Amino acid sequence: MDHLIVGVGVREGKGSLVWVAEDGSRVARMSDATTPRPPAEPGEPRIHVTLSTASVYPRRAGYAFEAAADLGYDGMEVMVWSDETTQDAAALNRLSADHGMPIRSIHAPTLLVSQRVWGRPPGPKLRRSVELAQEVGASTVVVHPPFRWQYKYAREFEELVRELDETEGVTIAVENMYPWRGRKREMQAYLPGWDPSEHGYDHVTLDLSHAAVAQQDALMLLDVFDGRLAHVHLADGSASIKDEHLVPGRGDQPCDKVLAELVRRGWSGDVVVEIATRRARTAAERKEDLAASLFFARTYLTPDPHPTYEPPPGHAHRHLDAW
Repeated sequence: MDHLIVGVGVREGKGSLVWVAEDGSRVARMSDATTPRPPAEPGEPRIHVTLSTASVYPRRAGYAFEAAADLGYDGMEVMVWSDETTQDAAALNRLSADHGMPIRSIHAPTLLVSQRVWGRPPGPKLRRSVELAQEVGASTVVVHPPFRWQYKYAREFEELVRELDETEGVTIAVENMYPWRGRKREMQAYLPGWDPSEHGYDHVTLDLSHAAVAQQDALMLLDVFDGRLAHVHLADGSASIKDEHLVPGRGDQPCDKVLAELVRRGWSGDVVVEIATRRARTAAERKEDLAASLFFARTYLTPDPHPTYEPPPGHAHRHLDAW
């Protein structure tokens, strides 16, 4: 296969972002630069590449919708946290309409950084996330397993997930996590456990950055999760003790092979770009990473022969733990 590296974004005209490829060609949207997707036959599985609002942190949801529309993403995953817009169905619906970006999934506020969003009890927050999904037309709610100190919630978690999974039009997909590691010890921070393959959830989310922290091979996890795989968070990692959420292709996970295997299996669902851009110094740097991630996803989700793709080196980003 040919080798392709997408270069940096530059500003032209009224400030629109234009992407310069290695051969000097320029495109205004990353969707213009990717290998065209063949027309889907009726009933053929369709994989959408969406953007998590968490990928622009500390920028807010409005910026994420704008960036996703500008770069040619298929839709959005909304991470519910302290940004009040992410908690408000009316505000989200306005953003969706203004930018032509459907909201396809909701991430429940079950992270360390969102412990106080919608109150402290986690069970009601999961129920409210399902309600929000219904109000904005999202078909998937992503949730982390309970933290170890949430023992009451942990006892009822599997039953609650099973109950809410029966909500019409909404799938609850429990995300794979990882053990917390220090230099000399390991802590099991989740109950009933960090690995959804060991529990009876009907639907799971595969996060490739989390797989890296857990020192698991994401390609092997496709076999482990098999028919329960409902959702994918695309990011890379390097087996660090930190949850890195690197641009795919910048770590050790077989991100390209995972995407190609999803296509080969006829899998249907969303591949959500969920990367860390926390230390981007400019909007252009942040968009470069968002664009490189989209280009990577579209490249390896294309079933026909195509050039291989290696993302540009990028910028040093601080890790945002426990997404």
